[in-house]
Amino acid sequence: MGNNPQLNANGELQHLLTIEGLPREIVLHILDTAHSFLSVGEREIKKVPLLRGKAIFNLFFEASTRTRTTFEIAAKRLSADVINLNVGTSSQSKGETLLDTVANLSAMHADMFVVRHSQSGAAHLIARHVAPYIHVINAGDGRHAHPTQGLLDMFTIRHYKKEFSSLRVAIVGDVLHSRVARSQIHALTTLGVPEVRVVGPRTLLPSNVSELGVQVFNDMARGLKDVDVVIMLRLQNERMNGALLPSAQEFFKYYGLTPEKLANAKPDAIVMHPGPMNRGIEIESSVADGRQSVILPQVTFGIAVRMAVMAILAGNA
Repeated sequence: MGNNPQLNANGELQHLLTIEGLPREIVLHILDTAHSFLSVGEREIKKVPLLRGKAIFNLFFEASTRTRTTFEIAAKRLSADVINLNVGTSSQSKGETLLDTVANLSAMHADMFVVRHSQSGAAHLIARHVAPYIHVINAGDGRHAHPTQGLLDMFTIRHYKKEFSSLRVAIVGDVLHSRVARSQIHALTTLGVPEVRVVGPRTLLPSNVSELGVQVFNDMARGLKDVDVVIMLRLQNERMNGALLPSAQEFFKYYGLTPEKLANAKPDAIVMHPGPMNRGIEIESSVADGRQSVILPQVTFGIAVRMAVMAILAGNA
């Protein structure tokens, strides 16, 4: 398996845990495969039989309606059997460990686990302990990674901008707490984007963020100057009360995306957001619903990308 726990002995994708360290060819293969699945959602019967008879368990130890729903739709469009478990409420409260939960579900002939957990590294831990024929997808772990979100963001950028080699991309907001931002930065650099910027107040940027090969801006107008893509991050409301931020209003004043701030970017820049949005805090409604916004197409593309990941893991794409 080498030193990348995501690849099998033949260098094929066995699990999707993080974009960090994934070969560029594999990232592009996922995006190309997703492109071929895009049309399935437009058919009258939105199904292909690639995963018929496979059991996919959505293991969500942390709530997320949108991510869980898109994974469920993706699996069902591949004709898999999907079992949703909000484990946060059941086994955890009985003191059952993560690996016990997984062992019990494996005994029910699971083929794939989609795992979301508040602890960084949870999906990696599961991947190390499952049988060789079981695949694990990380649907977000702690502050660490959210690889399918990073991939659907790359799919969106490629859809509108065609190629990556001449782009300037700005990631704006609460980078410190964002697993999405980490996945985006790894994906953008892997795909050869020459200029990746992070923009936000010092208190919401990791101290070592420049080591990831990005340019750091604390001023929004300068950070958005001439960029092709603006990715707004969700402000984690639950973290707003600490000393990191004076107030939501203050954040919006300096870092909320308004038409005036967006005017610094290129006229054809696209605006992205992983959702759910805090309107009037990270982004003004006129921008979120405006002509440069691709926030809803991101959700549509996310289904095709998650279908691609599942199909590739199962060896059918």
